[in-house]
Amino acid sequence: MSEDRPPCPPFTPETAVRKVQAAEDAWNTRDPGRVALAYTPDSVWRNRDVFLRGREEIREFLAAKWERELEYALRKELWAFDGNRIAVRFQYECRDLAGQWWRSYGNEQWEFTERGLMSRREASINDVAITEAERRITGPRPPGERGPELPLR
Repeated sequence: MSEDRPPCPPFTPETAVRKVQAAEDAWNTRDPGRVALAYTPDSVWRNRDVFLRGREEIREFLAAKWERELEYALRKELWAFDGNRIAVRFQYECRDLAGQWWRSYGNEQWEFTERGLMSRREASINDVAITEAERRITGPRPPGERGPELPLR
């Protein structure tokens, strides 16, 4: 099996946008095994206050995440890129096991190998309680809605 994950660095404006959209699409599957394959076997993560190393820890983390973050739906936006690094901002919405809806805002810094696998991910995330009526992210982004900036509120 090939370990290549195109597009590969060095990124251009077009390939950086494609890489970000591919990540959004994968995370919206909520399939921990599929998502974990985008990372190197020894990938290093910081997600909020959790530090992970390697695909298996990432897969386990994501499985637990999507067991407690129900109806998870994500939007990512390219912020900046250079060489083998990409910065994104994102928002996602989900409800917890008690039924409370949340919108989570964050920034990520990514670093990739020459084969396009992510070797480092650092995510800073803040959560805001919302009502179900305030939701604006309800599933994977349709192709016609790709590209516009994410509103802050």
